[in-house]
Amino acid sequence: MRKALAIALLLIGSIQSLFAEHIKGGEMYYEYLGPGSMASTSRYRVTLKLYIDCNANSAGQLDTRINLTVFDKNSLLQVPGSPFDAPTTGDQFLRFDPASNPCISNAPTDVCYRVRSFSTVIELPINANGYTIAYQRCCRIDNIINLVPRSNAVGATYMCEIPGTNSLPEAYKNSSPRFLPNDATAICRGSNFTLSFAATEPDGTDSVTYSFCSGFVGANTDRPSPVSASSPPYTNLNYRSPYGGNGPLGGQVSIDPKTGLISGIAPTTIGQYVITVCAYEYRQGALINIHRKDVHVKVSDCIPLQALLKPNYSYCDDFLVTFRNEQVNPAGSVYTWDFGDGTPPVTTTDIEGRVQHQFADTGTYTVKVKVVLAGQCEDETVTLAKVYPGFYPAIKVQGTCVLLPLQFFDQTTSRYGAPAKWNWDFGDETTSADVSTAQNASWKFNTTGLKTVTLTVESDKGCVGTVTATADVREKPPIALAFRDTLICSIDTLKLNAGGNGIFSWSPSYNILDANTATPSVWPETTTTYTVTLNENGCVNTDNVRVRVVDFVTLNAGADSTICLTDTIRLNPQTDGLKFEWTANPATGYMSNPAVKQPFVKPDGNTTYHVVAHIGKCWAEDALNIRTIPYPTARAGADTLICYEDTATLHGSMIGYRFMWTPVSTLRDPNDLNTLAWPLRTTPYVLTVYDTLGCPKPGRDTVIVNVKDEIFAFAGNDTSIVVGQPLLLNGRGSDFYEWQPPLHLSRNDIANPVAMLNENFSYQLRAYTAEGCFDLDTINIKVFKTAPDIFVPNAFRPGGSRNNVLRPIPVGIATLDYFCVYNRWGQMVYRGYSPESGWDGTIGGRPQATGTYVWMARGTDYTGKVVIRKGTAVLIR
Repeated sequence: MRKALAIALLLIGSIQSLFAEHIKGGEMYYEYLGPGSMASTSRYRVTLKLYIDCNANSAGQLDTRINLTVFDKNSLLQVPGSPFDAPTTGDQFLRFDPASNPCISNAPTDVCYRVRSFSTVIELPINANGYTIAYQRCCRIDNIINLVPRSNAVGATYMCEIPGTNSLPEAYKNSSPRFLPNDATAICRGSNFTLSFAATEPDGTDSVTYSFCSGFVGANTDRPSPVSASSPPYTNLNYRSPYGGNGPLGGQVSIDPKTGLISGIAPTTIGQYVITVCAYEYRQGALINIHRKDVHVKVSDCIPLQALLKPNYSYCDDFLVTFRNEQVNPAGSVYTWDFGDGTPPVTTTDIEGRVQHQFADTGTYTVKVKVVLAGQCEDETVTLAKVYPGFYPAIKVQGTCVLLPLQFFDQTTSRYGAPAKWNWDFGDETTSADVSTAQNASWKFNTTGLKTVTLTVESDKGCVGTVTATADVREKPPIALAFRDTLICSIDTLKLNAGGNGIFSWSPSYNILDANTATPSVWPETTTTYTVTLNENGCVNTDNVRVRVVDFVTLNAGADSTICLTDTIRLNPQTDGLKFEWTANPATGYMSNPAVKQPFVKPDGNTTYHVVAHIGKCWAEDALNIRTIPYPTARAGADTLICYEDTATLHGSMIGYRFMWTPVSTLRDPNDLNTLAWPLRTTPYVLTVYDTLGCPKPGRDTVIVNVKDEIFAFAGNDTSIVVGQPLLLNGRGSDFYEWQPPLHLSRNDIANPVAMLNENFSYQLRAYTAEGCFDLDTINIKVFKTAPDIFVPNAFRPGGSRNNVLRPIPVGIATLDYFCVYNRWGQMVYRGYSPESGWDGTIGGRPQATGTYVWMARGTDYTGKVVIRKGTAVLIR
């Protein structure tokens, strides 16, 4: 059972490899070689070029031999000896190299064909109708855009035709055309492109014309590689609309019948497309042969260099206009603009070719742009620029009621020309018929709500503008009231005010004048509610205005109070007054607005504020006193500066009865005016003082204790030198430096003095600031009385307490070029460039075995001489 299952799986894998979807095109052609070995026969070399996916790698995809089936065109039967064996004669990769075409950005990197050639010599009798030679194989690549889905899961038929004597007596001596191999190209979606399907004509006497035609299916998943091809005629590929054999890339792509050059605008859908081209071969005016080739081309998401503008532009805002190329070209593109008004051309390297130009007058100008890349790619185009500034579209909406048509008026103004075309969209969500082309239009809405009305208007000068407005569609017409509740004095007259579209009327008729207008006058003696009615062509709405009537003004300016001097307060009188007049005595300090009910004031001392409140012709007056008390006095002292982890003394003083310091976490005693502070970073300390004189707020002052950053002195790593070697010290850590003792140094007050030593020595570095903050560090220098050399221990123990890393010890060496360690197989296990680093006995984190390892080191001594050393070291576990 297990054996049977294994055989079944093997067969399934073999079958899948046989019909794997890898075919990307093909062409079959032939060459007349002369008379055959027998009378009335001819010899032909027949060649098939099979295009397959570059990723094809299984045996079934890379056939080493194929069968060519030959049919007599009269009987459609195979000729004796058919099918003919054709071995492989060539294997070539055709790739698109993005570097070969700098005129394309985001160029594809997956355009690749593996072209396998098969060839054989066939001897055929000369006959009247000629022969058809065919090869069939499954399967084409998957997901071909211009074919019906899954129709490309079947195979392909590639064929050629040898003419007989019926077309011309010696037509059988023909050698077919051959298409030139230029298939690996970049076609960018939605962009102009060209692709040559030109063919050579070996005989030199025939003419060739070209057209798109259909490719053929052939073979299938049941018989992926038939021994003999099926007999003609062959079935066309099943194209998906809007594509077809005569339009494989859509209606915007065509082929030149004379040159075979395919050109046009590529489809916008990315993917593979089948293109089949037929070359019609004529001799002495007679059609003797139709030669064909199909290939799968890739439409990619790339961008070719292109000068691209719209057919015309309207500039209706200003004489200063902006031009740009409608396509972003590769970086480095240079644009040259000619504005057509006699001014010199302008060049820009802006990524969009964007330029600004000031036209001197109105008019229609022919503008040209030329784009050049890398001195070898260029394109140009022209457009019309209509410059007529001063075009201002506008809309007026009249009406609101859902029961009635709303009116829409074009309010566009134009300095040059006049509005000539209109397109209204009324924004009625219940229908798509809410449009009009009239200058002034109307529309009755079916629902209430805010409707966005859009008008696109064009002038007779070509200016086009779009403007929107909001139509507020309601059940009833809206009434806008200046107020709905107000107060008057019994001796006053008041003018009411309503807004809206329609006819107004007011009720009751009590003490009212002009009751049928939007702005009647009323003088009620008691509180009265007036009702307004708005009638918009039979659509009615009502609203109310309450007029309260009083005989006098009530007023209480407020209680006297005490505030802190320099504070601002808001006065708050209790009153039904509508208008106010405030005055201050003495007239000092600040008052925000003396005509409001609640002004803000900031008195300079004790002040009396007097207010008069009005309701129409009635008025009342009152006053209040504001007493000012100075803030308690707090003096936190002068700001200071300390070193890191140092202590500052705070010296506070006050006029008050109690105080507090904050924050308290870094203070010795927050209850002492004179205390110690030890912050680790710059800290503001606030002294808060209170008193009992009447100011309810504390006085505050702040002292800032600035803390210098911590100093980290570094004299350098301990090192080794040889006698007579100058050693450049490199201290760091602060602004100023002092080396002790100063012996054997070029200077002891700089960061990098030079030391000349004859024996072991140690220096202490003091790194300090101008404020006296400092830190100390020490460097130990070992002096060898030998020549410059590189020493390496002969053993090390990883993980031990000492000597646990194998590292070099350079003496008198200015620079270490490398330090390498090798295992017994010659494999490098470590490479370093610094004496501070070394090998820890691991590779990739994995411990290495105990044993002997070879090391090599190279450095340059302080005189410039190269020192090379090598040796062995034992790794001990």
